[in-house]
Amino acid sequence: MRLWQTAAMIATAGLLSAPASAQFGGLGSMVRKAQTVQRIGTNLRDIGEAEEIQLGGDLSAIILGAAPLVQDPAKQHYVNRLGRWLASHSERANLPWKFGIIESNDLNAWSMSGGYVLITRGMFDNARNESELAGVLAHEIAHVVRKHQLNALQKKMGNSALRDISGLYGGPRLGTGGGIMGRLTGKLLESGRELFALGLDKADEYEADQMGVVIAARSGYSPYGLVGVLQTLAAEPVDGRYGLMSRTHPQANDRLARLDGTMGTRLDGLTGLVDDLPSFDQLRHPVVAPSPATPAAPAKVRPRSRRRG
Repeated sequence: MRLWQTAAMIATAGLLSAPASAQFGGLGSMVRKAQTVQRIGTNLRDIGEAEEIQLGGDLSAIILGAAPLVQDPAKQHYVNRLGRWLASHSERANLPWKFGIIESNDLNAWSMSGGYVLITRGMFDNARNESELAGVLAHEIAHVVRKHQLNALQKKMGNSALRDISGLYGGPRLGTGGGIMGRLTGKLLESGRELFALGLDKADEYEADQMGVVIAARSGYSPYGLVGVLQTLAAEPVDGRYGLMSRTHPQANDRLARLDGTMGTRLDGLTGLVDDLPSFDQLRHPVVAPSPATPAAPAKVRPRSRRRG
């Protein structure tokens, strides 16, 4: 059964229904300055989609500044095609989703607001089948759908705004064509760096696991792909390739326990879901055509000397 047929079957059966998912500027008095600061948290939460996308691009640049994209167009195309297929089955299919693989042996992945998702080469190569890769991407897509990063930035920006009113006062407007720039951009990106180092709340990670399983299954992939990834991570030493992720995420065994309690056997009856496709294995293990045999050089034959006499 093709993926789109499986997705249509799931949607028709209704087996996987997911939960639905002011600007400020220069003012002329101290009273209105205070009102501006009070509204910063709300404005960030209600940030327009265009600004959300711009912010996600800026945050992606932080990661790409430390680790460039893998120079393999075939793999980059593949992860974008798969990621966009998964995102098309989410509640924010309209975002201009962008996916990429970065140069790092670590096992890690990040999502940024607006539909930006990056995974490490180590995570890509470590996936044993396409449903595992789909599970990782779907988890990151769920973070964007639920605006986990924006909510976390709202908390951080609320505190920094109270500490430094002058740094935010007079900055550009949210929700205008100018987007997020200037001083406010610096504050947001600084908070974004902290998120990369410290991670999101555990509750956000658990929710992204649960939603990721649903998104993967809606898209026609086995919901147990993410489970397989977590089992692999649980077996990794925390001081190795899994080190950074273990510091920014709940422990893999805890995530497995939460998923088991949520999923149980309720998705076992779904049929026609994909674990792997030959194209994924061929991409990671390309068959190198044997080079044609070089014909042997003809042996040099010395002319026979004539006998004299």
